[in-house]
Amino acid sequence: MSAQRPKPLAGLRVLDLTRLLPGPLATMHLADLGADVVKIEDTGPGDYTRVLGHRRRKPDGTRADTDFFLLINRNKRALRLDLKQAAGREVFVRLAKDADVVVEGFRPGVMAKLGVGYDVLAAANPKLVYCAISGYGQDGPLAGMAGHDINYVGYAGVGDQMGREGAPPTVPNFQIGDLLGGTMAAVMGVLAAVIDARATGRGRFVDVSMTDAVLAHAIVPLVETLAAGRAPPRGTTMLAGGLACYNVYETADGRWMAVGALEEKFWHTLCDTLGAPELKPLHLVFGEAARPAKEKLAAIFASQPQAHWTAVFAGADCCVTPILTMEEALAHPLFAARGMVVRTPHPAGGELPQLGPPVKFSEFAFAVERGAPRPGEHSEEVLAAAGYTGAEIARLREEGVI
Repeated sequence: MSAQRPKPLAGLRVLDLTRLLPGPLATMHLADLGADVVKIEDTGPGDYTRVLGHRRRKPDGTRADTDFFLLINRNKRALRLDLKQAAGREVFVRLAKDADVVVEGFRPGVMAKLGVGYDVLAAANPKLVYCAISGYGQDGPLAGMAGHDINYVGYAGVGDQMGREGAPPTVPNFQIGDLLGGTMAAVMGVLAAVIDARATGRGRFVDVSMTDAVLAHAIVPLVETLAAGRAPPRGTTMLAGGLACYNVYETADGRWMAVGALEEKFWHTLCDTLGAPELKPLHLVFGEAARPAKEKLAAIFASQPQAHWTAVFAGADCCVTPILTMEEALAHPLFAARGMVVRTPHPAGGELPQLGPPVKFSEFAFAVERGAPRPGEHSEEVLAAAGYTGAEIARLREEGVI
């Protein structure tokens, strides 16, 4: 029997200084793939998501970390470290000497002011990949400004295009800038720089702007703007509600169906399935010309509940599917078959459904090998591995450095 193959990122050592959603989820993806991620929090509140949101009570009456924190910090180890103290900075530089990656999400310049910026760390470890996640990038007119996802999406011209025709812009509950930029773009940048560092022996500073990431992927809004000579009104373009064949329709029970019959063959199948062949000529029409098709489809879908239409289109290959609730998605056979829902014990008792990784690999089985760590849970373990003696670790703790 052959030995088990190492995980894709086995041996990659990551120091994670990030908080909230974008950075912690990026480093969780790395940890899920085998990287040794050490979550470094300050000796005060630490990561705000530990208390941001609902917290279940443990059997002893104390509160566990929030589900939010637990869901994006699995498979990591934890160290508390006060970087405002000289001894804390010394510890961090020592850890960075043996690390492959540092990820931080502070405003530009904060790490340099603390004395542990890229120049200092790169001098200690020339192979280090340093990833800085920020709202607007490390330079430019907005570099020092605070922001959140809604701001990044708004600046990138995408927020203007989100919403129904004639209605105000929609506030998305899926954090596009945070996740596309602060998470996935950061993972892409880190892995590209790690490959380069291993080939050349030189690391890089990876500047990830969440706003840049939204704009870099705003291909369809740009295409529509180029075609019209200006940004079109929201809700009127091909993939934003302008077409009858690519839209959402309410059912008799107040649920919704997603119609994605964008190709002509799918549209014709849809029309035949609904007994409305007269709509076939109205495939890719916009504006007032599309209104008859939209109204006809709306009336048909409103005549039966969602379950009826789900069953009808289960046998019709034309991209018509139900819009599920989160509870329904977690229980759907699709995600069960794909291993996308993993149920683990919750620190407060019961189960915590966790979401699986978005990418599958051959000869690799994803597992939650450790739950999200308690504050500083692995401090002694991490420092001992870096060469600190028991007495030195005790002194650091007494001085409030860890």
